[in-house]
Parts: sequence; C-alpha cells; structure tokens
Amino acid sequence: MDPICCIIGAGPSSAYVTEGAFVIAADGGLDKLNALHITPDLILGDFDSLGDRPMGENVLTFPVEKDDTDTMLAIKEAVKRGYKTLYISGGVGGRLDHTIANIQSLWFADRLGVRAFLVGQGQTLTVLTDGEACFSADCRGKISLFSMGDRADGVTVKGLKYETEGITLSGSFPLGVSNEFTERAAQVKVEKGTLLLIWEGLPCDWMT
Repeated sequence: MDPICCIIGAGPSSAYVTEGAFVIAADGGLDKLNALHITPDLILGDFDSLGDRPMGENVLTFPVEKDDTDTMLAIKEAVKRGYKTLYISGGVGGRLDHTIANIQSLWFADRLGVRAFLVGQGQTLTVLTDGEACFSADCRGKISLFSMGDRADGVTVKGLKYETEGITLSGSFPLGVSNEFTERAAQVKVEKGTLLLIWEGLPCDWMT
C-alpha cells in the first residue's frame, strides 16, 4: 500500500487524519490539528488564515500574493516527497471559489499519477481519468459522476442502483447525479476522459 499524506486546510470541514500518515497543516488547518492535539509533520502557507506565523524547522512560509493556493502548495510538497495517496480535509464548504479551486487541484494531482481525495461536509470527492474505480460492498449512500471536460466516453457503471455500459457523459448535462450504492461491490470505469466522483461518507475501499 502506498504511504499516505493527510493535508489539513482552513475550511469549515473537520480534520481527517489516518494512522501513520504524513500530516501537512496548510495555513489555518494548524488550528484544527492543535485542537485535536495532533502535531503535524509539516506546516506551510502564507498564514493569512491562521493570523500568526508559526516558527520551526518544519515550517515553510510563502508570500500572500502567489499563484498557488495553500492546498496546492501542500499537494506539490506531498508529491515532491513521493506520496501517491492524499487525503485533503478542510477543503470543501465555506467559500465556493475555494471549493472549486480544490476540485481542480484534485485533477492536477490526478495528472501527476497521484490519487487525491477531498474529504468533508459528509462527502468524499476524487477524479478518475481513463481508468476504473472499485468500491467496497460496505459503501452506503449516494454517489454522483460528472464529466470534468466536454465529455467522458465509455462510462460503465456496475453494482450501483443505475448501471450503464459504455455511455458518454457530457460536461453540459448532469446525467450522472444521484446514483446509489446497493450493498454490492461497485465499479465505475471511464475509457476516455475525466470523471469527478462524489459520494457520501468517508473514503471507501478503492482500487485502480
């Protein structure tokens, strides 16, 4: 199993940290970790949300005026350190533009061959390009699929309430919204294109 990095942002959702993970506090995410008495392995950001600049050898400070969001800085740092699985919390809810930026950051990670998940507000989000996602039979609730580009071709869904075989999802029509897990193992496959997957609950078993 690939080593895991957990990135904690300043957004309203709670911190999601798995045992043994490398933990990055992105700006105001440090307050959440302090409240949980969790010491991050790395602290980074411009610290406009935190309101104070922490000190220490594990602190990376960036200017406020920059191209990268604090979440993107954390993703790039995790990728540089070799992590292939990222759990990002504190990245959904609050300002809509920040949530959209974090969804785009999932796509950025995916293009680098890194599986990244946004966890928060009772949901998990990830993107899938030219591949297959397999979900455990333990998953419950709703799951939605959206094309991240103009179209996603060859979309096959098995084991969910609404199954498909090789259809095209358009970026201009939300056909894939509100499917459901059925207490069976489920698969989502896209032959060409990128899908945004959103499901209820914490990350489920996932294989590619």
